[in-house]
Amino acid sequence: MISLDLKSSKPIYEQIIEQVKLNVMKGYLKPGDSIPSVRKLALELKITPGTVAKAYQELERQEMIETIRGKGTFIASEIKLKEDEKRLLEMKKQLTSTIMELKMMGYDKKMIVNFVKDIYEEMSVC
Repeated sequence: MISLDLKSSKPIYEQIIEQVKLNVMKGYLKPGDSIPSVRKLALELKITPGTVAKAYQELERQEMIETIRGKGTFIASEIKLKEDEKRLLEMKKQLTSTIMELKMMGYDKKMIVNFVKDIYEEMSVC
């Protein structure tokens, strides 16, 4: 379900969040599906439980998952899409940096737009 890139500059807990969201968007995980406990996922990924707990706390804050005491952790029964201005500004900064790097590599606007379209389509495939 989740694989980590330990050489990435992206923090491990953010990689976990990203992959859970991607699995939901692709339809691999559906509302109500059980996901591993903090301890179990930490053991599987060979990381500290605190890192998984941090990712799960953020996913709960974003209402992507819900924990039911004594039963486990599940993909939220109703995933609410909502705007987040602070997060949007962070995403714009990241996207600006990525586009700058692509331009420095010689890619033009049309190629960059096609990259974005391709990535969007890959994420939308169920």
